[in-house]
Amino acid sequence: MVRDDTSEGLMEVLSACKTQLMSLIILLYIGVLYIRDGNSLNRISGGNFCNKIFDALLIVADIAIIFDGVTAFTVNITHKVPYELNMIFHMCMLVSYEVFMTILFWYWVTQTVGKPKIPHVSILYTLPCVIAVCLTIHFLPQIKYIAGKYTNYSMGISIYICFATIILYLLMTVGVIIYRHTYIQRKKKIALATSLIFVILILTIQIFLPESLVSGIAATMIVLSIYLTMENPSIHSLVYYQQEMVMGFATLVENKDDSTGGHIRRSSEYALLIARNLKKKKKYKKIINRDYITNLSQAAPMHDIGKIGIPDVILQKPDKLTNDEYAIMKRHAEIGGKIISETFGHLLDAEYEDMAYNVARHHHEKYNGKGYPDGLTGEEIPLSARIMAVADVFDAVSAKRCYRDAMPLKKCYEIILNGRGTDFDPDVVDAFMEDKTKIERIYAESV
Repeated sequence: MVRDDTSEGLMEVLSACKTQLMSLIILLYIGVLYIRDGNSLNRISGGNFCNKIFDALLIVADIAIIFDGVTAFTVNITHKVPYELNMIFHMCMLVSYEVFMTILFWYWVTQTVGKPKIPHVSILYTLPCVIAVCLTIHFLPQIKYIAGKYTNYSMGISIYICFATIILYLLMTVGVIIYRHTYIQRKKKIALATSLIFVILILTIQIFLPESLVSGIAATMIVLSIYLTMENPSIHSLVYYQQEMVMGFATLVENKDDSTGGHIRRSSEYALLIARNLKKKKKYKKIINRDYITNLSQAAPMHDIGKIGIPDVILQKPDKLTNDEYAIMKRHAEIGGKIISETFGHLLDAEYEDMAYNVARHHHEKYNGKGYPDGLTGEEIPLSARIMAVADVFDAVSAKRCYRDAMPLKKCYEIILNGRGTDFDPDVVDAFMEDKTKIERIYAESV
């Protein structure tokens, strides 16, 4: 019988790097779905869905696993592979994993606390990777090949440096989480915890069972967990359609009450202006984060959704409302909260649902407890509702209504300032009044 050297060689390759091949197939499949579904979402939404840091993470993971597989094979046939070529393969693998961990760290920093505003902080975050890459390349000649029970594997200072880099960025990520944990949204905590568990588990196995060669599994599972929880275009598409539905309802309400044209846009922008200014204050730094502002931008347009349950004859009355009519009008806050909890509840994430409910139900509460529907006092009123209260009143008095003309901006500012500490949270008023230039720009754009 003639020996089939080609088949035997192929089986040898598959046997040596089967783990890496399976990991690579999974990553390539994720990449195809990500590109296909992401392009579809971009066409629908007219935006740019892709996260560039995740793009880089996916690409570097592919590269690392490819060279991981190559080295898993070549360490078993060192007599057939030139020494220099083997060193290049090891360099590419080790450097790729070091860069992968750096990008993973940056991904979680930007997703949780945002990109550092101070340049030297960004340099410090990246410096360990630069040092590790230089040291890895410098000590490459000291790599040794060790015969294991089932397969050969490599060891040396360069590999220890790679392990140390992974551990360092793991600790840095944990440090960011502990220090800024209140900034992190629940779904991000789940994805983040999953990533860290995979890194710790696989790293432990690889250190204590070096011939297991399972590094590629960690990279694959990390990318997969982030894709499924954070970057899946299908999830983003669902969120996009839900947001469109929410805005459709808000626009329907605004069209129903034809005396408030542009109110949704202006009041929402005023609310975001307040939130961003509050974020600068130490008291609110752990409350107002990226996700809080994103949720507020989507919840603010819903604040008057309860007006859909108010008769048109009251909404569009050109004269002052009677006491009975005003009592009916006040019900829109309670109706709005009910609509949010029963209609939009469980469609988006729980944090958005809570904020949308609070904004709709409580934006007419007063700081002194004399508001409605629940007569909440001070900080019993959710912060999002306290913000919305100022934004809503300012736009109401500065815009023309069917029963009166718009008030001069000077008078509108006085109304807000006179309500400081009685109708409105003093901190929220101060944050609103902090930048009249932006307020007047928002106002001017609708005139």
